[in-house]
Amino acid sequence: MRGVDQKIREALREDIGTRDITSQKVIKRNLNARGTIVAKANGILCGIDIVERVFEFSDPNLIVKKRQYDGAEIIPGMVVAVIKGRARSILRAERVALNFLQQLSGIATTTRKFVDAVSGTGCVILDTRKTHPGLREVEKYAVRVGGGENHRMSLDKMILVKDNHIALAGGIGSVISKLEGESFEIEVKNLEELDLAVRLRAKRVMLDNFSLREIEEAVKRFKGKVTIEVSGGVNLRNVREIAETGVDYISVGALTHSAQAIDFSLELEPMERR
Repeated sequence: MRGVDQKIREALREDIGTRDITSQKVIKRNLNARGTIVAKANGILCGIDIVERVFEFSDPNLIVKKRQYDGAEIIPGMVVAVIKGRARSILRAERVALNFLQQLSGIATTTRKFVDAVSGTGCVILDTRKTHPGLREVEKYAVRVGGGENHRMSLDKMILVKDNHIALAGGIGSVISKLEGESFEIEVKNLEELDLAVRLRAKRVMLDNFSLREIEEAVKRFKGKVTIEVSGGVNLRNVREIAETGVDYISVGALTHSAQAIDFSLELEPMERR
């Protein structure tokens, strides 16, 4: 991931400020410590390589031994990494390392729940661009770790015509005429718009906030003629029945914008007498 190192540096600067005044006041300069990162909840681990980089940036002399790897199923009490070295260096990086780990593991865990919920249907779970500013690359990585797939990474990766484009460009017909020869996806609000998009030879459509009955009708009429994605109003209670209609994709903003963090702790002990 190209931009991760820069994000780590920014996060450390944000958290440390000029220095860790508490540790400098109460922890001996040369005290060495052993730190153990322990999972406190069930989930899917994600971000362990980033944790290693955080501690490396804090102090290249720290030794990080990973006990588990991204994609591993974790349970409370499971040790995922051990860090050894200067206590001050470990404390300086603690919060940033755990923040990355808990947030990315939360996304991977949430994604896995959705992927498991549609297992066997052939439907693919996608993420969206509803990511935290500056963290899209790592959050979309976490989706992949959880078994989902990425929708477009940025606006320059794919033409996706949404409702505001349609409103400003003069309607679906006008939009599609401007995209002749292009590969694109178009959002539709109802069956009438879907029918028009298919007649105008759209190849991929996004059904936005369709009811289950409308989704079933859309699949019945257009399956095989157009690639169908469902978006809006999707949750773990209804994702299975949506997938069973036969749609190709379901995109879920909650994978990144509402994932519950997985709790971890860093337990420290001195390696020499104070």
